[in-house]
Amino acid sequence: MEIEASHDLITQSESKPTGILQAAKRVRMIFSVMASPNRIDILRILNSKGPLTYSELKSLAGFKSKKESGKFAYHLRKLLRQSLVALNKAERRYTITNLGKLVLSLARQIEERSIIESGKMYVRTSRHSIEEFNSNRITQSLVREANMPLEQAHKITEEVENKVYKFQTVYLTSSLIRETVNSILIEHGYEEFRSKLARLGIPGSDISDMFNNPLLSKNGVEGILSETSLAVFSENLLFNMLPKDITDMHLAGELNISNTGLWNLMPDTVFIDTRNIIENGLNFKGKYLSVSRVKPIQTLDDITAVLPVLISVLSRETSREIILDSFVSTISNKIQASDEEIESAFSRAFISSSISRSYSLSGFPVFTFPISAECKSITRPVLAAYLKYLEHTPLPTIAISLVGNDQESLSTNADLIGDIVKHGGILSVSKNYRSNLGVVKTLSDEKSSSVVSLHSLAINLPRLAYQSNKDETYFRARLALMIKPAISALLARKNSILEMIRREMLPITANITQMMQLSKMNLVINLTGIRESVYNILGHELDGEAIIQKVLHTAVEVASDQGKLAGDESIRIAMITDDSSTRLASLDSEKYGNLYNQSDDDAMIKSYSQGLLINGRDLLLNTGPIIESSNLIDKLLSGGVSLNVDISDLTDAEMKDCIDRSFDLNFFRLVYRTKICSSCGTRMPVSSEVCQSCGSTNFAQL
Repeated sequence: MEIEASHDLITQSESKPTGILQAAKRVRMIFSVMASPNRIDILRILNSKGPLTYSELKSLAGFKSKKESGKFAYHLRKLLRQSLVALNKAERRYTITNLGKLVLSLARQIEERSIIESGKMYVRTSRHSIEEFNSNRITQSLVREANMPLEQAHKITEEVENKVYKFQTVYLTSSLIRETVNSILIEHGYEEFRSKLARLGIPGSDISDMFNNPLLSKNGVEGILSETSLAVFSENLLFNMLPKDITDMHLAGELNISNTGLWNLMPDTVFIDTRNIIENGLNFKGKYLSVSRVKPIQTLDDITAVLPVLISVLSRETSREIILDSFVSTISNKIQASDEEIESAFSRAFISSSISRSYSLSGFPVFTFPISAECKSITRPVLAAYLKYLEHTPLPTIAISLVGNDQESLSTNADLIGDIVKHGGILSVSKNYRSNLGVVKTLSDEKSSSVVSLHSLAINLPRLAYQSNKDETYFRARLALMIKPAISALLARKNSILEMIRREMLPITANITQMMQLSKMNLVINLTGIRESVYNILGHELDGEAIIQKVLHTAVEVASDQGKLAGDESIRIAMITDDSSTRLASLDSEKYGNLYNQSDDDAMIKSYSQGLLINGRDLLLNTGPIIESSNLIDKLLSGGVSLNVDISDLTDAEMKDCIDRSFDLNFFRLVYRTKICSSCGTRMPVSSEVCQSCGSTNFAQL
């Protein structure tokens, strides 16, 4: 054991120098102390760490063996004698003195000046290291990253090097060098090389603003991390991945790409046939090693254990919606239990699943559980379980889809359905398998396999209509021309997603779809603002419905023909809800003025229509024509339609009647307008002005 007390023998008995000769001698002594790198290191450690014991300082200075104890004591004694270091005898700790700090600063200045005089410069790199500036690395980056010819790269490097040595700085950063290279590339007109070399990221001020953003802070640090990473990948997509003409169309507002941060990384919607998972479990192989494995489901307790894990891993690989086909029906056939047991198991599973990860602040992806006619016996207990989940969850990420049920079953459960919708539940009714947005699974063989759908691309119809000089034929011709680049963008995205699946960057999707061998991938072009285009801009107030059908027929026909020419027959046209309505309406209003419908209720909201919206009271008064018109549009659209039936203003009796009358629609989703208190999360009617729970007046309208 080292004798700690030995350092106490080191004294500070240096007498105060007097006279010029003594002062000069003192300066020489200090410079002799600075001549040792070990003593400079000791000063740096004390300056950065603060007061340290003898053992702590010795260890941090790198003198760890007993043989080096004498050497360390010698250096420390030198520093103490020149009053560069002081000992607090009461605390037995060493500190750097003000004179020591001055000497350390002087040593740093001398070091930096010697670097300047020697002509050397050092770079603080993104790898968290300081390295000597080497111009050869600029040449290597230009050749490797930008694919620039070697001779051309040498010329650019020479210019950069000349400019760098003129900088009035000792330490460079890798980002500063890259900015210098890019500025010279722009001066020479090498924009293509610059875009490949540009560094991705967001300004530091934006990161600071994120911490003060109430929307982001509600998800804690995770919200800020997600927003930051999505901003980086969004920039990469727009300026490095997409063809330039597609990027320009998006930025100009001719079309809209939703979820740009995830667009080329993961699909929007996935229909998953869960029968094999229920019977055999799910093999993660070497992925997600910290996540519990999914075993076969044999009992109701297994649902509570397995479903949260399954939802958690799937939420990392899809951006919009995951439809768990056959889950409820398979459980219904496999497990016999009472209604109370089923309700309890599913409610616990739903509530536990609410902790699944999300890349979106608005709660996506949504997990939809279809309940088909074949599992009629457990429909009501599952709906009751879902209602319990909603009572605990302000913003649900689990949805229910009633598929192929007869009218009697719908009518029997109308009371539960009404309560679910009033509690903010996501519930749709359809004749065939669809997502809750209305996205069609496939036109044939609906249950045989998993299906991937890519649909986050929308065409701005009001912009096309405005530029068509109220000529409906010219409008349809412009739409036909716009479909071709949209297909090109979707095909590029398809290849990117397939590559992600092939490389198992989406391991669960790859496993479930067996590398896409047993699944289909649909490419969907969304049409935004058709009602504004036909009624407001083209002026077809009397024959608007007929013109809408004509426009949709043109779009579907052109998309099909262009898809065949491109070698892909999965191109579809849809009118579904995404984030394009507000963005495109806002861009158009800045450029052309108001092209969107604007009622008193949404005077502050710029938004185009998407899909179809039916007022529940109108449906009660005029059932036949509304259903006929809606089904005709639904039939025309090969990719699906978001058809919402708003029952917000109906009484419970009227609500039940409206649900019964909606049965003849091919697809519909019930909507009950509510808002959530931003302070406590309480859900209440849209007419509320003050939160009934906490008295807050801050609401998030849904």
